[in-house]
Amino acid sequence: MGSDSLPAPRRNPRFSGLLGILLGIVLTIAAIGGAVWLSTGVGLWHLLGLFRSGQTSINVSQPTVVRQIQQLQRLETVTYTMDKIISGERDNPYLPKFLAGDRLLLVVHGQVIAGVDLAKVQPADVIVHGQSIVFHVPQAEIFSTLIDNSRTRVYSRDTGLFTSPDPNLESEVRAEAERQLQQAALQDGILKTADQNARSTLASMLKGFGFSQVEIQ
Repeated sequence: MGSDSLPAPRRNPRFSGLLGILLGIVLTIAAIGGAVWLSTGVGLWHLLGLFRSGQTSINVSQPTVVRQIQQLQRLETVTYTMDKIISGERDNPYLPKFLAGDRLLLVVHGQVIAGVDLAKVQPADVIVHGQSIVFHVPQAEIFSTLIDNSRTRVYSRDTGLFTSPDPNLESEVRAEAERQLQQAALQDGILKTADQNARSTLASMLKGFGFSQVEIQ
């Protein structure tokens, strides 16, 4: 009787499947590395090193910078806070003021906010050369003139003997107060201050983007 032959070793199907997956991953990474090397000259080990170290590259091309600037929208760079006394009155052309007049004194507390609207930045306003950038800033403008109702009050109200207070007079005085507050801020140079502050802020921001040379125009 002949010697019994040993049975052939059986392969574990789970092990074979895992081995196939690992082999597929290795081949995929090798293919990606080859493609990257052919297109950029960056080797596979360098690519893996980037994943390990978590390095990030900043795209400083012109379209990217323009989009980043535009996303900031309105850049508020100065706020003027002022107090002012505004008067308004109604007269009767036929009767004296003590009989038919209406006079109002309003103590107004308000603020004027100015800055630059970066949504107006166009590609032609940004010139990029490597790590250098030339940026043309939009003109400064007033964004809003607001009256603080909690700190604005009627100082005095005088009405004639035959006259009741005009319900529209206070509203008209408040509208005039906003106009005068804005005019006072303009005369005090709010737009010049807003422009100077915007230039300083934008220069710091662009350097934060990675530019070593920044020229603001």
